[in-house]
Amino acid sequence: MFDFSLMSIIGGLPGLLIALVVHEYAHARVADAMGDFTPRMMGRLTLNPKAHIDPIGLVMLLIAHFGWAKPVMYNARNFKDWKKGELLVALAGPASNLVVAFLSLIAMALLFKAGIFSDGVRLVLSLMVLYNINFAIFNMLPLPPLDGSKVLMVFLPGRYAYKLMSLERYSFIILIAMMMTPVLTGILIPLQRVILGMFNSIIGVFL
Repeated sequence: MFDFSLMSIIGGLPGLLIALVVHEYAHARVADAMGDFTPRMMGRLTLNPKAHIDPIGLVMLLIAHFGWAKPVMYNARNFKDWKKGELLVALAGPASNLVVAFLSLIAMALLFKAGIFSDGVRLVLSLMVLYNINFAIFNMLPLPPLDGSKVLMVFLPGRYAYKLMSLERYSFIILIAMMMTPVLTGILIPLQRVILGMFNSIIGVFL
């Protein structure tokens, strides 16, 4: 679970920062576009890391691979269509991480072809790809307050959505248990391979 490798921490820092910032910015931007100006008033419509990073959450991500950013606050009652708004806001974060991962993979391919693919560049970009893919998958777990639970609650009948939401008080314990057992790895690794395979297939057509 814990990784105190200095090279891993230094090489992973750009990927983690970008993953966190882009994810939260995407939530804020889509909420604003759907009619709720709460993120705008709270200064979250920016790519400045200061607006999104929780220092303790970042440190935990670097050393324990489990952390958090400042959540984007929004009011779904201000959305023109609350179901559509909730769905798009929830999906925006993970989708943005997949876009970053795909672009990073393209950058790796182009730099390799150009012959300027050093070990340092390879480490930073490969971690950027993996962290963003894992961040997208992790956040789509159907466990509140993760994005996957919000997507699921849009489609669930009211009483079941309420029951799912009530699990939030146990979420931290559940997540820790998942990380200390093969459960989370069993979810992340297969999906990570599928996504990487799809990305490589697309890139292989053009490069």
